[in-house]
Amino acid sequence: MITRIPILLTLSLLLLAFGESQGQELQVEVSVVTAPQVQLTDPQVFQSLEQAIRDFMNNQRWTNDEYEQFEKIDLSIVLTITEDNGSNSFKAELALQSLRPVYGSTYKTPMLNQIDKNILFQYEQFQPIEFVENAFTDNLSAILSFYAYVVLGLDYDSFSPFGGEKYFQKAQDIVNLVPESLTTTYLGWRPKDGNRNRYWLVENLLSPKVRPFRQAWYDYHRQGLDIAYSNVAAARAIVMQALEDIQKVNQVYPQSMIVQLFTNAKADEIIELFKPAPVTDRNKVIQIMSRLDPSRSTKYRVLR
Repeated sequence: MITRIPILLTLSLLLLAFGESQGQELQVEVSVVTAPQVQLTDPQVFQSLEQAIRDFMNNQRWTNDEYEQFEKIDLSIVLTITEDNGSNSFKAELALQSLRPVYGSTYKTPMLNQIDKNILFQYEQFQPIEFVENAFTDNLSAILSFYAYVVLGLDYDSFSPFGGEKYFQKAQDIVNLVPESLTTTYLGWRPKDGNRNRYWLVENLLSPKVRPFRQAWYDYHRQGLDIAYSNVAAARAIVMQALEDIQKVNQVYPQSMIVQLFTNAKADEIIELFKPAPVTDRNKVIQIMSRLDPSRSTKYRVLR
């Protein structure tokens, strides 16, 4: 899929002989675990669920682009069952992390590091999870599809300015398809459910106020990290400018979920990138990140 990752063209040519293009875009590792308080009569139910989620995410074709094996987006999913309500009904927390390769290195940068605590779903052993476009069939398939499109959108946005727009729109469509009558049972789809949920995540991503964030997201990755292998000083300068642009978004749209998403994913990476930088740059990063990420402001003091 050359339009998405032109920087990997050389690697694509090297690996072409090892396999044909694949339609599936995600390479997902899934783990279903139970919280200590959950007592199970048959743990094989969750082994079946784990495989069903893996098949759903990996086998569904989410875009019209062709992907080589090495181009697939790495995504880790951990579903922690917190309640067994009986009658095949469960409550859970969903933790997701997606990664993007950085050109010229073996390093992969975290893109999404998200925990969704509002997961209520029904599942019977050996039941497949099915994707039906433009329809709400069940809460679990809707949530998984929503995050698949968010992950794709963030990835595409990092390779071309606003390249993930149509995938964020698809995530928005899923939000809109959830019947209003079910939103009191299935939380996280409406603004009334708090300010850190699926509704606000995609609202932020599509908000005109956040467009500069998405440009900065592209600059941070494509213009910054991807040149670090050849010119780390230039990469730091571009990343610094991206941080300044994100700070401006934070001033216009304070406490937005998208800025929290950024700091959750990038805090450690930014610290490591700027540790060898001049003291003036390190102090500037401390100042910016302490404003973007006040709950972890002490974390950035290591740059002093």
